Amino acid sequence: MCEVQNRKLWMGENYERKLEEITEGNPFKRPLDNLHSVAEIISHLTCWRKETLIKLRTGSGKITDGAGENWLGNENLVKLGWPTLLDEYRKSLIEIIDFLEDKEDDFLNTKYYDTDFQGNYEYRFVLNGMLHHDIYHLGQIGIIIKLLNEQK
Repeated sequence: MCEVQNRKLWMGENYERKLEEITEGNPFKRPLDNLHSVAEIISHLTCWRKETLIKLRTGSGKITDGAGENWLGNENLVKLGWPTLLDEYRKSLIEIIDFLEDKEDDFLNTKYYDTDFQGNYEYRFVLNGMLHHDIYHLGQIGIIIKLLNEQK
């Protein structure tokens, strides 16, 4: 997980390098009407990381893909501000890492109930899913930044 956030990747840039490219005002801009803003994606990722932590701590989740907090709009996110969104995003990963730090590998075999997928899964499923989810959205953020830069 850390490699995708702030370490050297085999190919491409990590989140921290990509997010450094964000200029004032850009986090809330949508380069096209049907694309999310970087702020919307960061908020979305934070939502699912917090949900992952709930699953890890309690054995059951709370939200589903259709939950309102899954995709907050820019009108709500602007009120929070970009520094707050980034801080929450970074803290969400640290909290998961801190939680897992003293766990043995067999913890990954422990089952939890996933409210979104409506079934019991091993913790490795949600953690691998979170990593896949982060990589997927890292690519989207790269495209959004490129489009915003071309509009200047």
